[in-house]
Amino acid sequence: MTAENWNQASKTILECFQLCLECGAECADQGSKENAQCIKLCYACADACALCVKLMSSGLPQSNSACRTCAELCEACAAECEKMDGELMRKCAESCRQCAQMCREMAA
Repeated sequence: MTAENWNQASKTILECFQLCLECGAECADQGSKENAQCIKLCYACADACALCVKLMSSGLPQSNSACRTCAELCEACAAECEKMDGELMRKCAESCRQCAQMCREMAA
């Protein structure tokens, strides 16, 4: 992976990380049991994004499995956020889809 590609990938993944944290917090603040799955997925996705960036920067071959897991969690998080109302939910879902694509490319 070139330095330029790595910079773009890490930017995309870290943006998703940040939006998932914000989205999870907003869902938690609403205090509805209906938001439980969204909260879980947002925080799991954020954790996966952080792990993916850390492992990819190490250059270890095992980072590919972290990227695949991150892509799966991003897709699930996006699907859940798309069920919710609000601009932050929309942004989170969009960012998760972009991150999932980037992670699939890195894992290939």
